[in-house]
Amino acid sequence: MSSFGKVAVLFGGTSAEREVSLNSGSRVLAALQGQGIDVHAFDPATQTLDDLKGYDRAFIALHGRHGEDGTIQGALEFMHIPYTGSGVLASALAMDKFRTKLMWQAAGLPVPEYALLTADSDFAEIEEQLGLPLFVKPAREGSSIGVTKVKERGTLKAAYEEAARHDSLVIAEKGVMGGEYTVGIVGDEVLPIIKIVPATEWYDYEAKYNRDDTQYLCPCGLPEAKEMEIRKGALEAFRILGGRGWGRVDFLMDEAGNHYYLEVNTAPGMTDHSLVPMGARVAGMEYPALVRRVLELAAND
Repeated sequence: MSSFGKVAVLFGGTSAEREVSLNSGSRVLAALQGQGIDVHAFDPATQTLDDLKGYDRAFIALHGRHGEDGTIQGALEFMHIPYTGSGVLASALAMDKFRTKLMWQAAGLPVPEYALLTADSDFAEIEEQLGLPLFVKPAREGSSIGVTKVKERGTLKAAYEEAARHDSLVIAEKGVMGGEYTVGIVGDEVLPIIKIVPATEWYDYEAKYNRDDTQYLCPCGLPEAKEMEIRKGALEAFRILGGRGWGRVDFLMDEAGNHYYLEVNTAPGMTDHSLVPMGARVAGMEYPALVRRVLELAAND
């Protein structure tokens, strides 16, 4: 009998990222089953929380709202079931890109210049202030859902309206175009940085999940001293939000070699295109070992 007891893998759910979550969760489930763990699938879209009674531990492979925003974490706290990833507050903060930036700015970490958008914003002034290109994002969605790259003057309002379909909180962010990178965190270990080189114009949903021509470079090509500086800062960025267990910190580089922290994912993808498993593999941890380690780190606040 496994020391983990009876384990639920939570995946699917009702968010816009359901399909990605189904992919992640099915792979996690198979990896745990392959290690003889008493593990069961649990989809909050079709099952009630009452069905979780009797479980000893939960692996959260839900993405997006109700899965990584503190909602399911709070339910599991109430039921006294240890779960993977960050707690209620850190999950809620990391899901909110606007408040993440506020906290990082207060701590002196570098973030891209940005503006909060509303229907009453002076869109022309914000285009002038941030410059082009810029990115418009729903503040509380993931997987690039509702994100638009604004390249032409006069198009910011339309991009705002598209993002506002997904979230009432919308931000515009200065385009930092020197490269997109990510770094995984498992326990106290910061994994090697991965550089993401999409074949498309930017790293959108299609490039993340459906294309096979996106390049992932690890080693990432940064000088060793710079990589160590960014990895240390990524762990700090994660912990400022209260992150625990495991997660992923995304950052951008500008053409001058400066880095800017972008966001934290507290329930990273575990699909065959996902980034934390890539970084873990380079660090010597294969997928089944990674899944087991994440489960070992399950906790309650």
